[in-house]
Amino acid sequence: MNFRTGFTVKPKEVLTSGQVIFTDGTNDVTPNQPSCEAYGYTYNVATQTCVAFDYSTRIGVNVSNENNFIKGDRNSTETGTNNTIIVGQNNTTKGDNRNNIIIGDYNEVANGVKNASVFGNYGKAQRDGEFVIGGGGFGMTGVGKAQSSQITLTGTTTDAVATSLLVNGETSKTIIDREAVTNSFQGFEANVMGVRTGGTAGGSPYDRILLRATGLVYLKIVDQSVATLGSFGTVTGWTSGMAFSGTNDMLFQVTGAANMNISWSCTLNIYNIKV
Repeated sequence: MNFRTGFTVKPKEVLTSGQVIFTDGTNDVTPNQPSCEAYGYTYNVATQTCVAFDYSTRIGVNVSNENNFIKGDRNSTETGTNNTIIVGQNNTTKGDNRNNIIIGDYNEVANGVKNASVFGNYGKAQRDGEFVIGGGGFGMTGVGKAQSSQITLTGTTTDAVATSLLVNGETSKTIIDREAVTNSFQGFEANVMGVRTGGTAGGSPYDRILLRATGLVYLKIVDQSVATLGSFGTVTGWTSGMAFSGTNDMLFQVTGAANMNISWSCTLNIYNIKV
């Protein structure tokens, strides 16, 4: 749909709850009453939402969805949402989700995400196992605009090559954020522990290190520092930090040492602003 004359937003999609999501061409936005009505929809003053049709308590509950507990108005569970708890209003799961918790309003769990929790308002869970606190922000114009979140990453190294840790320990899931290059400013703090479990190089099993990586990310530019909070034994060259792949995917990586088997665990806190 084209932009109507005099308006900088337009409809993007209609949720199964009846709510109409608008876009400015890049980001999802919540329209005001003139914008909503200009495209022929109805503006609900009480909820400050634009709607295409009246909501029924059964709308949004797909027949393939199972064992969900939903309490509140205008919550939407798209196809394949299972074992999920939603308490609040205007929350959405985007499908193929399971074992998630949402408490608050206008929150979202992205497609395919599982084992995540979202609290507050306008928060967006993008990663498996993520704990999100949504902070609304900037006129409440879209999810994920101002939020903090925490995820756990794990992995192993046997050499001195930078290795991406796995999000929530899921095999092959190394991508932290695909949106880090689109007007997204991110601060981060990562507490990383490495423990040697074997290998033929000098040193001993259970040599260990605790690192803290902190920094800022914008447009694939990473400004960061790494400090050693504690260590024991032979840990020369062990380090960690935020990085990008050859595309736009943001990763968190660790580096061990040659001929050392090291297990790594990272608690990563992300502070996000989108403009």
